Amino acid sequence: MEKQEMVDKAKETLSPFETQNIVTFIKNLTLKGAMENPWIIGILVLLIFYGVVKRSKFVLSIVFAAVSIALLIRLTLPSGEGNELTLGSTIPFALGGLVIGAFLIYFIFIKSE
Repeated sequence: MEKQEMVDKAKETLSPFETQNIVTFIKNLTLKGAMENPWIIGILVLLIFYGVVKRSKFVLSIVFAAVSIALLIRLTLPSGEGNELTLGSTIPFALGGLVIGAFLIYFIFIKSE
């Protein structure tokens, strides 16, 4: 394979990772799409593996916060267009956010090894 052919093949392979394509992907990403996307799940698995191997409280805290907030949003807030926020959906969201925040504060600042 010649050098020019290799360069063309590399351009073809890396074209989905151009900045404009990534920005468009993030703008059109929904919560359900993010939770079902294999790339995002793979990145989270790699972060969890890194956090466990290196015993990094910071990395594990970030992964816990991201996953728990995504689940909290999916389970408590109304989905679909035209649904309004009501007190019945806002209170569980606020209480869940307080629980997540309290756990993170305890885990990062209070608990010592």
